[in-house]
Amino acid sequence: MSLEYGNPTPEDLQNKVYFLLEQLQQMSLELPTKYQQRIPCELLSGLANCLLNETVFEIVKGLMEIQHVTEKHLFQQRLQLINKHSMELQDLLHRYPDDETRSHHRALMLQKHKTEIKSTDMKLVLQLDQKVSDQQVVLEKAGVPGFFVTNNPMDVKVQMFLLDFILRLSKMKVPS
Repeated sequence: MSLEYGNPTPEDLQNKVYFLLEQLQQMSLELPTKYQQRIPCELLSGLANCLLNETVFEIVKGLMEIQHVTEKHLFQQRLQLINKHSMELQDLLHRYPDDETRSHHRALMLQKHKTEIKSTDMKLVLQLDQKVSDQQVVLEKAGVPGFFVTNNPMDVKVQMFLLDFILRLSKMKVPS
């Protein structure tokens, strides 16, 4: 390897591409056949070449961290709503000592809570979908093969596998 100015030689880069491609091919073979068919050799080759730029690993790690923070925040929002509902039910028990009246109000409240949870869950899913779309835009703009804005479940699943491949490669000792 050429240590001159830290620049790798063309042979070093070629060895790195071959290593990355070989690893990507191995990883793709671990997938169910229906997904293997959606990840052609040309895509893996393009991805291997793209990963010569270490920035892609950093982008993916950054996107993953943002997603984890977002998921944690959304989960906290949902827990707060559930806690609020629990407190409302406790308040109801103290407010209506009469079993029949309490039972009627409790049924109404539980229906209201069910509707609120469903509405909240739908909003949370939409926020997660938007996060996926944002990630697709970033990766597409970064020139990462296989990434484009889509909500097609098969394409999204393939992109998730590609992200997993990139994360796994980021943890490997790649020849320089």
